[in-house]
Amino acid sequence: MRYLARRIVLMVFVLWGVTFITFFLSRVVPGDPARFIAGPRANAETLANIRLLYGLDRPLPEQYVSYLTNLLHGDLGTSIVTRRAVTADIAAYFPASLELAIYGLVLSTGIGLLLGVVGALRGGRTDRFVQSISILTLSLPAFWIAMVSQVAFYSGLGLLPFGGRLPIGATPPPTVTGLYTIDSLLAGDPGLFLTSVRHLILPVVVLSLALIGVMARITRGSMLQVLDEDYVRTARSKGLSWRRVLTRHSFRNAMLAPVTVLGLNLGLLAGGVFLVETIFAWPGIGRYGFNAIANSDYNATMAVTLVVAGVYVVANLAVDLLYLVLDPRIRYA
Repeated sequence: MRYLARRIVLMVFVLWGVTFITFFLSRVVPGDPARFIAGPRANAETLANIRLLYGLDRPLPEQYVSYLTNLLHGDLGTSIVTRRAVTADIAAYFPASLELAIYGLVLSTGIGLLLGVVGALRGGRTDRFVQSISILTLSLPAFWIAMVSQVAFYSGLGLLPFGGRLPIGATPPPTVTGLYTIDSLLAGDPGLFLTSVRHLILPVVVLSLALIGVMARITRGSMLQVLDEDYVRTARSKGLSWRRVLTRHSFRNAMLAPVTVLGLNLGLLAGGVFLVETIFAWPGIGRYGFNAIANSDYNATMAVTLVVAGVYVVANLAVDLLYLVLDPRIRYA
């Protein structure tokens, strides 16, 4: 509990550092949000009034102190683009990104673990095949895979939709979790569930490919190291089956490195959603953040960065705590 309390305190400082860096960097980037609001033909007086309204005329340190004060009260400001409270925008867009990230993480972790374990156990051609797949998925740019998949499966074969969460004009399911696949099942609408799954396939696969390669390579190396340990050879010499040796003695001990990669993959997913959501017109915080950066929407940019950083630090804390479950010998001072 002392370790957990210390990590939470450190997380607060990390998130404060993220706000500090993002705040001042966003002000350095060329762009005038007042000009975006007023339009290209606005005169100097109109621009001055808008800067006064949004507090853009004050010195940067004063603006930052005001931002932190509002943040402590749960106020992330107003978006210049949508003209709504940023908290309302994040609440509306975050479930779409969460749905994409969950299925991407499940797919990449499941396939990556399977390939890594099979490659380590079988060796030979199977192992070389696994390594080739890993290198291939790591090497191909995500934006290129996304565009090729759209051309192939939408324009060419007509099997999968181009983008979006649902077809244009379709009514979303009643909001319970914000995840369309789950909410459609809760509403008892299997047709809408299948439709939402079809829209998920391409972005999830594109988002998962690079992560599959990372997970497969790390799992393979970790399994090879564990299978060479004395306790594994001892278990085999006692007559235990390979299945029992793998499930009781090898797999759990080999999971420390893959679990570490799992936490890092969440960071890669957080960065990947910006690109994938933009290409597939996916209405999540990645696309919302991209539009915010393009239009110098300071409050929205700060909010998206803070949310992504918060998810990342919480995931890494969960990974550190999971080490204790996987290996009881680990102790945190």
